[in-house]
Amino acid sequence: MSEQLALALPTSAASNTVVINARCSMRMAAEQRVVVVGGLPVHSYRAGDVVAEAYAMVFLVESGFARQTDVARAFDCSVRSVRRYQGRYAQGGMTALGGEAGWRRGRRRISGSRLRTIETLKSQGMSNRAIAHRLGVSEKAIRKQVGPSKPHQRAQLAFAGTAGWPLSNGASSAASNDDAAACVRSVDRAAGKSDLPAMSAAVEEPTPMSLDRDAVDRTLDRHLAYLGRLDDAAPLFRAGTSVAGAGVLLTLPCVLESGLFRIGRKLYGQTGPAFYGPRTTLLTLLFMALLRIQRPEQLKQHDPAAFGRLLGLDRAPEVKTLRRRLTRLAAHHRAEQLAAELARQRVDQRGHLTGFLYIDGHVRAYHGQRPIASKAYVARRHLAMPATTDYWINDRSGDPLLMITGDLGQSLAKALPELLRQVRAVVGERRVTIVFDRGGWSPRLFGTMIKEGFDVLTYRKGRCRRINERRFIRRRARLGGRRVDFLLHDQPVTFLKGKLRLRQVTRLCDSGHQTQIITSRSDLRDIEVAWRMFDRWRQENFFKYMRQEFLLDALVDYQIEPEEPTRTVGNPQRRALDKKVRAVRADLARIERQYGMAAADHAGQRRPTMRGFKLAYSRLATQLRTARARLARLIKLRRNVPKLVEVRDLNQHTVVKLATERKHLTDIIKMVAYQAESDLLALLRPHYLRAEQEGRTLLHELFAAAGDIAVSDRELSITLAPLSSPHRTRAAQALCDILDQTDTIFPGSRLRMRFAVHPPPRIGLAFPPSPSRPPVPATSLQAAPP
Repeated sequence: MSEQLALALPTSAASNTVVINARCSMRMAAEQRVVVVGGLPVHSYRAGDVVAEAYAMVFLVESGFARQTDVARAFDCSVRSVRRYQGRYAQGGMTALGGEAGWRRGRRRISGSRLRTIETLKSQGMSNRAIAHRLGVSEKAIRKQVGPSKPHQRAQLAFAGTAGWPLSNGASSAASNDDAAACVRSVDRAAGKSDLPAMSAAVEEPTPMSLDRDAVDRTLDRHLAYLGRLDDAAPLFRAGTSVAGAGVLLTLPCVLESGLFRIGRKLYGQTGPAFYGPRTTLLTLLFMALLRIQRPEQLKQHDPAAFGRLLGLDRAPEVKTLRRRLTRLAAHHRAEQLAAELARQRVDQRGHLTGFLYIDGHVRAYHGQRPIASKAYVARRHLAMPATTDYWINDRSGDPLLMITGDLGQSLAKALPELLRQVRAVVGERRVTIVFDRGGWSPRLFGTMIKEGFDVLTYRKGRCRRINERRFIRRRARLGGRRVDFLLHDQPVTFLKGKLRLRQVTRLCDSGHQTQIITSRSDLRDIEVAWRMFDRWRQENFFKYMRQEFLLDALVDYQIEPEEPTRTVGNPQRRALDKKVRAVRADLARIERQYGMAAADHAGQRRPTMRGFKLAYSRLATQLRTARARLARLIKLRRNVPKLVEVRDLNQHTVVKLATERKHLTDIIKMVAYQAESDLLALLRPHYLRAEQEGRTLLHELFAAAGDIAVSDRELSITLAPLSSPHRTRAAQALCDILDQTDTIFPGSRLRMRFAVHPPPRIGLAFPPSPSRPPVPATSLQAAPP
């Protein structure tokens, strides 16, 4: 009998396992791929074998081992591709699984950078033959990109192209001469020719082409996107009255100042032919956050045509489209780099507010059914739950600067070195004081931070000597625009056996409680040290605001991904032994209590010796000896089990985590939305007396306000409806006057935005005065003029 050949499986130490579901996985090593079901290898192939990989997907689904969604996630493709492979295999077997020859429909034949070069040369007046000779391609390739060189040929081509597509108004497919001329102008605009004056070099946002004239019907642009000739739809606005949510356009000057679109274009580039490109996707998510559309599913509750008018489109993307575009952006894995670039831009603009940085972790609890290994203590629920910790870094005013997702089971003290490294990359060489709570307490870490150019400001953790109340001194000052009054005591302290010398400021509360604050700043007054430390509650208020208004804790998706193989986690065997040790100790304590109670109640007259007591309670003594022996065995066994192991060593306990890229990207957009609100609030503060108490409420009302839109060749005018009261309307008008001075251009267009607010209605006489009735004084019924 022939011996079965052993399949050369990669070892667990050198393999990279992709989890398909609880029963199936795929192991990868070099060029080898092995599909494992229930611990047994069922299919193997080499990387790059498209047919074998497609058959592996079909086999898992057809055999009932995995669902289509699980297979699509594991093999990094779409569910539609899995269904397509199933259909091909059912019709033609393995032969049909091979991909069709040629280019995929809609795929661009030429790169975006070269296309821009062609458009630039065409705008300079060069002919197709000259451009082809310069780029080393055929004239036919250039003609496919920009059309013929002669005007009458362009007109005929535009006329023929328009006649082939149905018109939105139900007219016949034959186009008139005016339509042909309009298409010629559209082609000229696509080639870089325009009758508008040239914009200044400060306008960095490129203007995409558009063949549509009607803002309601974008049929031509959608066909261009289908054919692979359009990366993002150009915004086309139409005039209208009472457009819902037009006030959200007021945030665009602040958003453009943050650099979101410029940095996003640099990092993500062109994500492929699409009508809803990266710029439109980012703008949609931003407007959703500002209008408090907290989930993509909530788009179903809004009119897509009305929302699309704010984007300059015929309709906004729907839920499934928006999720696909977000997935396309997340596939680049640039969210962390995007956050760092936005933070550097923010530091360049508001560097004076980065002298004090507040760092704290925000725990996002997970309530799904996935076997998430990471757990954290949720203070709001007073229990440990499967969760992910995000570390937020806020500036001195409480505005967010940077957000970083923490590692599995990592505390603030362990996360601080990596956080400080990223902070240093953002703020540069300037001296920064890091403010955090007791979770980051570590005197050894403080010494390292001071050597690296950071100052420390935190609460003291642990017990310390209580200070006599007579040694406290009352300090008063005006800080941050309000009066501050503390009872303080200042003294030097040492740690690490005198190697680390810091400063301790203690505050005495009215209840007699003493709060110790540790800092390395010796140049600050004691009252300013205490005020900066207690001002950390701004960050807690920020978390509460983000949870309520932006739904910060919401999950974008429920997809999971395996942990890094080299990451160390808690050993499950050690955890199981700890649980057994605690149970045996509790049982031993119970037996000891019973044995002690029996000894205390023992009647010495009947059995005066210890031997008699042991004979009477021999069964209880046997249970005591057995429990002690079992505890000793467990402790000895636990001593040989390491506390931490690497993820790749957990063959029986697969460690997975929630996919973080899409969540990180949406949180960055929400952070930019909050920053835009803060910037508008700073502009509104001199014109609204109750800005500190009601400023953001006024901005919410302003964002949701309806407005009139007027469009010209060079300007986009937005005139909002009056707000709920005259003084709020006047404050909004002052804000519009400030934003008008920025000369903001709508992203993706050449329209300069102008903002205004309709004046509030005057409260006058309800009836004209008659000769028999004396006129009522204006001061009693008519509002005072503004």
